[in-house]
Amino acid sequence: MTIWTPTLSGDGPRYRQVADAIVHAIKAGELAVDAKLPPQRRLAHALGVTIGTITRAYSEVERKGWVEARVGSGTYVRPREEAAFTHVRRPADDGRTDLSLSLPPPHDERAEGLGRAMRALQADPLALQHAMDYQPEGGLEAHRQSYAAWLTCLGLPMDADELIIDQGGINGIFLALSALIAPGQRLAVETLTYPGLISVVQQLGIKTVGVEFDADGIDIDALAVRHARQPFAALYLMPEYHNPTAAKLTEDRRVALVELARARDFWLIEDGVQFVAERGTPLYQLAPERTVYLFSVAKILGGGMRSGVIRVPGLIRGRIEAALRTQSWMPPPLIASLVCQWIESGDAGRLLAWQREEMRARHALVAERLAGTDYSGHGDGFNVWLRLAPDRRAGAFVEQLADRGVIVTPAEPFCVGSEPAPQAVRICISAARDQAALDRALVVIRDTLDTPDPALWRTL
Repeated sequence: MTIWTPTLSGDGPRYRQVADAIVHAIKAGELAVDAKLPPQRRLAHALGVTIGTITRAYSEVERKGWVEARVGSGTYVRPREEAAFTHVRRPADDGRTDLSLSLPPPHDERAEGLGRAMRALQADPLALQHAMDYQPEGGLEAHRQSYAAWLTCLGLPMDADELIIDQGGINGIFLALSALIAPGQRLAVETLTYPGLISVVQQLGIKTVGVEFDADGIDIDALAVRHARQPFAALYLMPEYHNPTAAKLTEDRRVALVELARARDFWLIEDGVQFVAERGTPLYQLAPERTVYLFSVAKILGGGMRSGVIRVPGLIRGRIEAALRTQSWMPPPLIASLVCQWIESGDAGRLLAWQREEMRARHALVAERLAGTDYSGHGDGFNVWLRLAPDRRAGAFVEQLADRGVIVTPAEPFCVGSEPAPQAVRICISAARDQAALDRALVVIRDTLDTPDPALWRTL
């Protein structure tokens, strides 16, 4: 017997399978910090592979910083210095421009609109009573009708009886995965994805299958190969504005994806929380019987408004509602009441119209300041993805920007599995307090990119 024996995936070279299994065990907590890996000879015997295979696997995970070899003692899991990722904005008075979070652009109308919604709710005794009462797991019918009408006006036609009220995007992800992925099943996801999704799969103990993608979205051929080798129950993706890279799934690939999902019988989880005006055909319209669509008001009204909807096929509605009931009994009716009042007054639509124009103006600033660099971003999306030159390292670049008062996010928090992170950073252009602050930050970013000698950065 050996201390720890992994289950190999059967996909790819054996040394890579062992390396991936070690990383997965560390992330899942099966191998804690300072845990000793099995002696190479014992693990090789347990897995039926050569010692050379284990040696190469250990070298690979050590190269990526997951473990360290101690002379005369063995190989141990090292403390992981992950890139910091938080959902909370840093203090505004620390003198830095924080472009690390995908937040809606600041506007006084957000607080004013909320105030009007609160006063309108207060003036309606029946609505107040509903906001105080228990309600069905899927939310009040009036709230679902309000959401359905608004989404239809925004170009996403839905019926109220297709919707379930939830507590925002991350809650929707949790509910969808809880209902669709059984123990032992896998979830397919692009090799870079939303960190909240990564947190949920770790919390639920779900194994992921990373799939390659490019500027046109997920690689359908690679997806088919992955399914043949490691069948998965569902695929999670952001077709309209991928976080972090801003990739958009082409129409041809949408059609091919739906055909593959039907042929291989897996679910599609379509994340529409990064809401943009220029969209392709929603997957839930192409494959309504197997697509779960996620929507939240966090990127429109504000992150504190923890409300959204899940569009679900009737076949699994009961499973989603059961997951919601187990987790929180029901969506908070007070928050949903305020959001729907905001929507019905027309204030939400006017705020969204302003936000779209504001983001287009901010993208114009990016196009001017970062002209000639390798970045992606478009329309009214919240972030751009800046790929660095081959000789630059994202970690050092992030530190250099922080020293000059600009905070951005490297690729590590978005990585799925054990593949090395690309040398790139996400810049959330929506988070700057105004266009002038964004412009100053972009000047710093461009100047840092153009400075050839790293030793000069700390003197600027």
